[in-house]
Amino acid sequence: MMKHANQKGSALILAMILVLVLSVMAASMMFLSQSETWSSMNYRLMTQSRYGAEAGLNAAANYLIYSYAPPGTALDPLSAYDTTQYPVALAGTNTAVILSTFYDDADDAQTYPVAAVQTAFNSAAKGPLQAGTTPVTYDASAQLIAMRQVSVYGSPTPVTVQTWRITGRGGIVGLSNASVEVSAIMERMVSPLFGYAAFASSAGCGALNFGGGGTTNSYDSASLLANGGTLAAPVFMASGGNVGTNGNLNTVGSTTVINGTLSTPRVGTGTCSTGNLTAFSGSGSVSGGLVELPQPVTYPTPPAPNPMPPTGNLRLNMGTCTYIGCTGTAGLYALAPGTAPGTLPGPALYPDVIVQGVVHLSAGYYNMNSLQVTSAGATVIIDSGPVVLNVAGVGIPVSQAVVDFTGGSLSNPSLNPLNFQIQYAGTGLIKLAGGVASSTVLYAPNSSASITGGSDFYGSIITGQLTDMGGAAVHYDRRLQVSNFYVGNWMLDSFSWSKY
Repeated sequence: MMKHANQKGSALILAMILVLVLSVMAASMMFLSQSETWSSMNYRLMTQSRYGAEAGLNAAANYLIYSYAPPGTALDPLSAYDTTQYPVALAGTNTAVILSTFYDDADDAQTYPVAAVQTAFNSAAKGPLQAGTTPVTYDASAQLIAMRQVSVYGSPTPVTVQTWRITGRGGIVGLSNASVEVSAIMERMVSPLFGYAAFASSAGCGALNFGGGGTTNSYDSASLLANGGTLAAPVFMASGGNVGTNGNLNTVGSTTVINGTLSTPRVGTGTCSTGNLTAFSGSGSVSGGLVELPQPVTYPTPPAPNPMPPTGNLRLNMGTCTYIGCTGTAGLYALAPGTAPGTLPGPALYPDVIVQGVVHLSAGYYNMNSLQVTSAGATVIIDSGPVVLNVAGVGIPVSQAVVDFTGGSLSNPSLNPLNFQIQYAGTGLIKLAGGVASSTVLYAPNSSASITGGSDFYGSIITGQLTDMGGAAVHYDRRLQVSNFYVGNWMLDSFSWSKY
């Protein structure tokens, strides 16, 4: 009896211990559930805040891309900035150049020297968002990092190119712990327009065709003027004759050599077909190997001649030339140049010019409907440069070239290809010919071009499709790497984000 009496109440104690354990477990589950709920809510709020910050960043970027006018005007002169510093500073100071809607941050106060730009940025880069039932605010700042002017091909006016560091901030109204900052660099790439010996924008097989011993290499026209002004012979390098295409390079013959690289977004070598588009095909070689482009290269279409030239034949043969702007007689003529587009009196206007003698061109701008140099002895001589020839090609039959040098010759004795620039916006044919002084840059990204004659061509060619099956040697002028640029589209990169 004593033994059983000692065990009285043990069940109650065990029950209480079990209840305590269950209570602790229940409390833990409740706490865990509440933590998960708070974590999920924090994640949602942080995500909404980040979206707000990205909205601020994109609002600032949209303003700078579409509404903002870069310095270079009387109201916002370049002299107000010190571009030798990095980041750019206000002239005569170490003060950063900032546009900002961050009124609570002294380090991001507005310092841009034009009040109207400050006001416009403040209006464009700040605002509210509604994420469901949650109000989100955003604002932004932009600091000018770098700025320079570049000469853009086809434009007499330099372009101001800038780099900005943009910071967007987003937050939830009333919650300081849900504030996010997103930063990125916004910039425009500047590249030499004539960066290749030849570039074909076509994306298909045989966009570039070289054969018959055709080759590329490079020289430097800046080194040709020897002491006393005597023109020295060019020195060729078995490199630097780079070519590029959005499609395929096809070569014919083991003596066909590209002394440089081949750049294309295509990959692989071997037979090219619609179903198997390779980068390189044929029996020739590329000494510098293949460079894979991250994406196709898009060249902007050059502006059409403005004003448009007339049509109708202007035949320059043995008679006296009575056409406006044309002088000379007995097979020796000169065409008077005009001035840059947008200036007075503007480019000289010529119809379909058929050269059957010798024609001299001097520095200036010529809007011409077409140019035919197809007769034996016909020659175009570049006396001084740059000569800029903007071809219209209106009413030219599909089978006829809008520019044709196949029967005559071109003499640009400086061998500076920028002294003779041909630009064409259309899709017609262009026929070039090699020669001892055949030097030009051709910018016709939508056309089809060919080089005839197993001789020398000095300069650079940009076209839709190019064929050199006659063994012509294309000598690329390395001087083109530091002149005549084109400016790419704006890009946002180097993203980062954090709480603030």
